Amino acid sequence: MAIDVTKFHQTFFEESLEGLELMESGLLELEVGADNNEAINQIFRAAHSIKGGAGTFGFTAVTEFTHLLETILDRRRSGQAEVTQDAVDVLLESIDVLRDMLSATRDGNELDPADVVDVQARLQELVDRDVPAPDGATVPVPAPNEDAPTTGTDGDTALGTWRIVFKPQAHLFRTGNDPVRILGELAELGSYTVEADTSGLPSLADLDVESCYTVWTIELEGPTEQSAISQVFEWVEDDAEITITRLDTPAAPTAPDGLEASETATDAPAAGTGTGTADAERRTGGERRQAEAAHGAAATTTSIRVDIEKIDTLINMVGELVITQSMLQELAQGNAINTEKLREGLADLERNTRELQGSVMQIRMLPISFSFNRLPRLVRDLSGKLGKKVELKIHGESTELDKTVMEKIGDPLVHLIRNALDHGLETPEVRVANGKPETGRINLDAYHEGGNIVIEIADDGTGLNTQRILAKARERGLVGEDDQLTERQIHDLIFHPGFSTAEAISDISGRGVGMDVVKRNIMDLGGVIEVHSVAGRGSRFRIRLPLTLAILDGQVVRVRDQVFIVPLVSIVESILFDPVLTSSLARGAGVYRHREAAIPVIDLSESFGIPPASDTEGSTPLLVVVEAEGTRAGLLVDDLLAQQQIVIKSLKTNFRAVPGLSGATILGDGTVAMILDVNSVLGLYRQSMPARPAPDAAEPGSTPGHDVEDTAPAGGQSQTVSEPSDEEKGPR
Repeated sequence: MAIDVTKFHQTFFEESLEGLELMESGLLELEVGADNNEAINQIFRAAHSIKGGAGTFGFTAVTEFTHLLETILDRRRSGQAEVTQDAVDVLLESIDVLRDMLSATRDGNELDPADVVDVQARLQELVDRDVPAPDGATVPVPAPNEDAPTTGTDGDTALGTWRIVFKPQAHLFRTGNDPVRILGELAELGSYTVEADTSGLPSLADLDVESCYTVWTIELEGPTEQSAISQVFEWVEDDAEITITRLDTPAAPTAPDGLEASETATDAPAAGTGTGTADAERRTGGERRQAEAAHGAAATTTSIRVDIEKIDTLINMVGELVITQSMLQELAQGNAINTEKLREGLADLERNTRELQGSVMQIRMLPISFSFNRLPRLVRDLSGKLGKKVELKIHGESTELDKTVMEKIGDPLVHLIRNALDHGLETPEVRVANGKPETGRINLDAYHEGGNIVIEIADDGTGLNTQRILAKARERGLVGEDDQLTERQIHDLIFHPGFSTAEAISDISGRGVGMDVVKRNIMDLGGVIEVHSVAGRGSRFRIRLPLTLAILDGQVVRVRDQVFIVPLVSIVESILFDPVLTSSLARGAGVYRHREAAIPVIDLSESFGIPPASDTEGSTPLLVVVEAEGTRAGLLVDDLLAQQQIVIKSLKTNFRAVPGLSGATILGDGTVAMILDVNSVLGLYRQSMPARPAPDAAEPGSTPGHDVEDTAPAGGQSQTVSEPSDEEKGPR
């Protein structure tokens, strides 16, 4: 029965793209001229797995291209060639091309053959030339011994005869592997005969058409080595028993600890197969995407690999729910309801539901290394292009984050790293002149803080030039000539769209299209970004993001006869509203004196056009103090109802986008409540205000003309003010 292998394609592409990430990180860690055997073996295994899978599924172009990679890596792991910077560069470029080839094959797109041919030619050039050993002499091929086949006088592997016993496990077909294709690969190594043992076949009634019952015994004759034969079976070594014995020399069995322990092959068989340019049919495939875009594609796959422990926990929770459901059903069928048992059952149901919810959310959590892994390559390439020496230190890469948030944080991280390389870090000469080490440092940290994840990008470069930023802002009319801004407010100007202090435009930066994108993307995720910088010592960007976008903790509030949800992460505190502390007695208007600071008061009933309700007249309103983008404001509400976890439903998908609202949810009583977007609510307030608060109502020491507080949040941690509104950005 023919097996439909197309259903395994998605798994192959996912595993292959992960393999490329492994290869890339391994290549970046290689030290030129050092002993890199372990690292090269790891890179080689990843390349061989990709080649084997591509061959299994008939992706010929991928197989031939990867074959060249194998040959180059094999020479270096066997000591026949030295690891050089040139070789690492070409191998990294080949990974970009291979990533594009896999993506194009997966998506059914076309690939520019010129890109493939160019890198393929450079790989072939590496294959064809000898690389001298550290002492200047060419590394010789190891001398023959009893465990390795002898070589002839011309350097080719001598003729040998091998017996291979291939006994697959019953599930081999289910993994997408086909013994016929494996035998086809053996045909490239020499002539062979095959004997199939079908004695293990069960009766027709017990036959499983998707199970493998046959054992193959192959006798192979040709100029090949044991390691070359082992590589043919390496793709299925975990799914079969494989014995390789040389017949024309005494006692040469397979190494006991698996195929990886067998002797390393020379490059003679590999170099002679498929190294020329592929024909036109093989090279059809789509327009090549940039390496960064390809990295992003690997992170946006539609499936998630989940730890088996998380699945076990989920199954256990479902079992608990079934038990609770049975108990409640038994109570419902009784003649009299036992109130105490009903309460116990409902309490169990609530506990199990909450635990099940947590377990399901854990399935979506991935280590942030999926986003961090693309950055070492970016640092290496850009630092070389800029002539700078840079060391990237990554901490907290195992910190978990929701997959949806993960997919959207990649681009902001890339922008921040590029800016640190181009604008922040100095050249080695300048750093030495300033008394710094010639190698600059970028630290990338991730950690949990409360219900959020914090990502910090710090460098030890020049820091932000406040005078230059302020001069540029005044030149563009963003700041008035007489306006006095705090250092934090000046730093915040870098997030203005199109703002740049670069003296020259390059393909790396200088067009002012980076930092505003960073901030917008982070705000779309419900996060904030803070800037801390010291001239001459470096800068630090701190990003705070929610762990997940699907569920949040919220405070239910009542505004007239409507119910809203305020995200708990945005709330600083809730207090009784005292009209005496406002600059105006009009309900919901003016500035409120709160802890020696002036904050704007936003009446939600006016913001959303909610008519008065008779039962709220004369009642004392409450002020919910919220913080967004480093600024605070007071939301005027009529009552606080409860705190609860809510499941977010998209308004844009189910209705339409509404300013001031980020979504909706369904409460326990079946009613729909709107979820406030605190950032947007503050923006609506700014747009509706005919004038700013008077300077004498502002916080002591704050800048005249700003209508919101510019103080550190509770806890005393300094925080940069967010991007100014359109009114604030204009000339004053």
